[in-house]
Amino acid sequence: MRHLVQQAGLEEQIVVESAGTGGWHAGEPRDRRSSAVGHGRGIPLTGRARQFVAEDFGRFDLVLAMDEQNLDSLNQLAPDAAARAKVRLFRSYDPGSPEGAGVPDPYYGGPNGFEEVFDICEAASRGLLAALRGAEGTRDTRGT
Repeated sequence: MRHLVQQAGLEEQIVVESAGTGGWHAGEPRDRRSSAVGHGRGIPLTGRARQFVAEDFGRFDLVLAMDEQNLDSLNQLAPDAAARAKVRLFRSYDPGSPEGAGVPDPYYGGPNGFEEVFDICEAASRGLLAALRGAEGTRDTRGT
C-alpha cells in the first residue's frame, strides 16, 4: 500500500503503518521471505514489527484487519463505538475477493505463500487507494 501511495504522489495525504494484534514479533525485522518477494517486484519493504495499541485508534481514520480473528481483536481493543467504526477487513477493498475473506498467513502457505499473500494485499491495496480517492467498487464491512 505504501508503494502505491508513493506512486500516486499521495504521501502527504495518506499515512500507512503496519502493526500486529499480538506482540510476539514486536521489534523484529520483516521476514526475509516477505522482503525477498517485495525486492523481486521492485518494492522495498522496511520497518520492524510493532503491536497495535488502543491509542492507535486516535491516530488513524481507518484500521484494517487481515482476517476475522484480527478484526475481533481490534474491535475488543477499541475504546468506543467511534473507534470500532474505523475497523474493516482489508480484503473488503478488493471487489474480486469473496465476502468476509481474510488474508491467509503466508507462513503456512507453502513455497509460494508469500507470493500469494503479496498478490492478495496488492489487489486490496489498489481497491483501498481507489476508495480513498472516492472511486466506487468497495464493500463496507462495518459491523462484521
